[in-house]
Amino acid sequence: MGRREHGEEAAGRGIGKGWIITGIIFLLIIIVIVVINTQFNIETIQVTGNIHYTESEIIERVVGSGYSRNTLILYLKNKLQPMEAIPFVEKVDVEYISNHVITITVYEKAMAGCVQFMNEYMYFDKDGIVLESSTERLEDIPCIEGIHFDEMIMYEPLPIDDKTFFNTVLSLTQLLQKYELPVDDVRFTSKNEIILYCNGIQILLGDGHNIEEQISELGNILKTIEGKKGTLYMKDYTISDGNVIFRENE
Repeated sequence: MGRREHGEEAAGRGIGKGWIITGIIFLLIIIVIVVINTQFNIETIQVTGNIHYTESEIIERVVGSGYSRNTLILYLKNKLQPMEAIPFVEKVDVEYISNHVITITVYEKAMAGCVQFMNEYMYFDKDGIVLESSTERLEDIPCIEGIHFDEMIMYEPLPIDDKTFFNTVLSLTQLLQKYELPVDDVRFTSKNEIILYCNGIQILLGDGHNIEEQISELGNILKTIEGKKGTLYMKDYTISDGNVIFRENE
């Protein structure tokens, strides 16, 4: 009986020690969780470089919500798993300023225009390289109409065989960006003449042989007819003679 009682007593002490160790581990886990939640919680997020996305949209895509709003967890997550690609964005840098402050720098793709292809908008840069495809139409990127394609390949130039016409398209989109003109759409007619649409005004530019002079002065001309709707004839425009006709809609 003595040995039996001694064995039961030892087993009881073993169980007691097991519960103590479990309790200590559980307490340590709670302490770690509390420290992580209090010492690494994100309090300030600074976003720079965003144009097409709002600050809140970038934060939601990069940081998320809930447990992710923690500098330590966010750092580990980004190290273990590549950040999900964001349309129209080249890359995103996350800088950890402190345990509670991070900075998100957005590098958006430099898109000059878009064309429609198979119910999607294909966005291209100033060199005519297709960068993005999306069902979303960005309001501040001019859409080029009147060009038809049999195929479209990402990260390759627009498939326009006529190099002269290709250069005209690129020159036009580059100039629109340079002078920051709020053009909604661009249309090329069957004769490859250019028509711009801007705030209810139709602008006829002709074949584009003098496009740099036309676009360089277009902003100033539009200011003189601001608020009106109609057609602006600039086919024969040159800076030297300033030949422009505007016919307001009746």
